[in-house]
Amino acid sequence: MKTLTSNPYAALKHKQFVFLISGIMINTAALLIQEVLLGYELYKITHNPLSLGIIGLAEALPYMSIALFGGHLADNRDKKTILQIGLFMIILCSILLTWVMQPAQIQAFGKNNLLIIIYGLIAIIGFAKGIYYPAGSSLKAFLVPREIYSNAASWASTFWQTGAVLGPGLAGFLYAYYGLSTSLIITIFMLAINFLLITQISKQPILNSRNTTTNIWQSIKEGFQFVFSSKILFYSISLDLVAVLFGGVVAILPIFAEDILHVGAKGLGILRAAPSVGAIITILATAFYPPKNKAWRNMIIAVTGFGLSTFVFAISKNFYLSVFMLLLTGAFDSISVVIRQTILQLVPPENMRGRVISVNSLFVSSSNEIGAFESGLAASMFGTVPSVMLGAGFTLFIIAIVFSKSKELLKLNLNDK
Repeated sequence: MKTLTSNPYAALKHKQFVFLISGIMINTAALLIQEVLLGYELYKITHNPLSLGIIGLAEALPYMSIALFGGHLADNRDKKTILQIGLFMIILCSILLTWVMQPAQIQAFGKNNLLIIIYGLIAIIGFAKGIYYPAGSSLKAFLVPREIYSNAASWASTFWQTGAVLGPGLAGFLYAYYGLSTSLIITIFMLAINFLLITQISKQPILNSRNTTTNIWQSIKEGFQFVFSSKILFYSISLDLVAVLFGGVVAILPIFAEDILHVGAKGLGILRAAPSVGAIITILATAFYPPKNKAWRNMIIAVTGFGLSTFVFAISKNFYLSVFMLLLTGAFDSISVVIRQTILQLVPPENMRGRVISVNSLFVSSSNEIGAFESGLAASMFGTVPSVMLGAGFTLFIIAIVFSKSKELLKLNLNDK
C-alpha cells in the first residue's frame, strides 16, 4: 500500500485543490488565447516587433507596482475574496478588449488610438494579476498537507502547463476558423468558469493578525529580507529571472511564424503550444519521479538545457526542428519550475508565504512580460534571429556564474526539508 508521500496522485485527492488548479488551467488557457490573438492582430496591423514587446511591458509595469502589496494582502486578508476581486477585474477588461477589437471599432478608433486603448486595458489586467497571483499561489499550500507539497507543485504545474498548451494551440485554430471576435468571446466564458470554480473553495484561516493599513512597508521588507537571506531561494529566483528575461522567445513567435518559417496562424499556434507540450510530459514525470534529490544540480542542468535549446531554435530554418527545440525549452523549464515551486512552499513560514511568493512573482512572473518587451526591442534593434542568439548566449553565461557561486547547494535534498 502506498504512503501519502509516495502516492503520485496524492494531491488530486483534495477536492478544493483540484478546483483551484483546474481554474488555473482554464484561466491560463483563456489569457493565452487572448494574448496570442491580440499579438497576432497587432503585428498584422503594425508590422512592428516593438508593438509585441509593448504588450508585455504594458502588463509588467502595473504588475510589478502592485505585486508586493498583493503578497501582503494574501498574508493578511481572505485569499478567496482577493482571487474573486482580481478575476472580476480581468473579466471586465477582457469584455472591453473584445468590444474594442470589433472591426467597426478598429476602424473608428484608428491605429494609434486603438493601440493606446489596448495597452491601457492590458495594464489594468496587469494590476489585477498583481493581486490575483500571490493569493492563488499561497492558497495552494492551505489545501493540501505539507508532506505532499512537492506532489502538489507537480500537479499544479501540470494543470498550468495544460492550459498553456491549450491556449496557444486553440488560439491559432480559433482565429483561423471563427475569427477574432468570436475567439475573444470564448475567452470571457472560460474566465467565468474559473470564477465559478473559485466559489467552490472554502475560506482559509488568516495567520497574520496585523491590520493591512499598518506596517505595510515593514511587512513587504520582511518578505525581501527572507528571500535574500536564503541562498536557495535567491539563486533559484535569479536563474529563472535571467532565463525568462533573456532566453524567452514566446513574445516574438509571430515574427518567426510570419517572416522566418512562413507557417501563418496555425503554425503560430503549434509554435506557442510546443513548449507547454514538452512541459506537460516532463511535469507528469516529476509527479512520479520528483526532482527533489540533488535539487540544485537538477536546476542547473535544466536551465542550461533551456539556454542551449533556445540557441538552436534561433538558428533553425526548419519548422519541425524549431517546434522540437521549443518543446525542449518547455521540458527543461518545467523541471526548474517544479523545483522552485517546491522550494517556495517548503522554505518560507506559513505566515510569510504570500509575501515571499510575491517577491518571486515580482522578479520571475513579471520577467515574462519584461522579457517580451526585451525580445521585441532587441528584435527591432538587432534583427529577430541575432537577438535570440544573443539572449541565449547571455543566459548561458549567467548560469556559469551562478553555478560557480552555489556549488555548496549541489547536494541539496529537498526531502530533508
